[in-house]
Amino acid sequence: METKIHPSAIIEKGAELDSGVEVGPFCLIGENVKIAKNTKLLSHVVIDGHTTIGEGNTIYSFASIGRPPQDLSYKGEPTQTVIGDNNVFREYISVHRGTLKDKGITKIGSNSLFMAYVHFAHDTQIGDKLVIANACNIAGHVKIDDRVIIGGGTNISQFISIGRGAYIGGGSGIDRDIPHFCTAYGNRIKLKGINIIGLKRQGFERDEISELVDFHRTMEASAYSPKAFISKPEIIEMYGKNQLVKMFSDFIKESEIGIAPFMS
Repeated sequence: METKIHPSAIIEKGAELDSGVEVGPFCLIGENVKIAKNTKLLSHVVIDGHTTIGEGNTIYSFASIGRPPQDLSYKGEPTQTVIGDNNVFREYISVHRGTLKDKGITKIGSNSLFMAYVHFAHDTQIGDKLVIANACNIAGHVKIDDRVIIGGGTNISQFISIGRGAYIGGGSGIDRDIPHFCTAYGNRIKLKGINIIGLKRQGFERDEISELVDFHRTMEASAYSPKAFISKPEIIEMYGKNQLVKMFSDFIKESEIGIAPFMS
């Protein structure tokens, strides 16, 4: 399939564009950029730095991907931005390259919808099959797992982790980790419950989901902290065979910042 480049676009020497790539009017592609087949840049898109973009992405007007991070420690090092396949990046999205404070890579997975004005700061690690609504700000070093939905206008502080299948209400301010499968919202985020609808859509069994809901409610009502609760032998014995509970518990064990508080 033929590569299509509008006459007004600027493609710097060294850039690699695969077959079927379409570059619209007034786009700018830097010398160290690699774009795989069938990705479309509609117009006024800037792709810069050591950036690799996979197949079948659609990038709308005024998006900026791979530019230097907004980090005072960055001194022009050749850090990277890596994007997977079949994503949609709507208007005015920004994705900044990584820094040497972390692994030097900002990484976004595949099959996601990112709505207008979303910002991905340096060193973010983003999974697959997400929906992130308009005007969300995702700070440096944030990790977001697969199948997460985030409502518009949400702000996420640096180093936060959001687990698989979580649902975040719009306008939230996230300053604590959100475990797998939780629903949460608030100006200072609080856990509301389990994302039952999301788990059903992912094909989990009703009994597994019911046990996870029971586990969450029992932990919420407990006088113990979440980490102390999941280490109790009777809890391990009661829920030990449930894969959802295990994923939930492992997330709590690995959380360095601590999970968000429960909604009272």
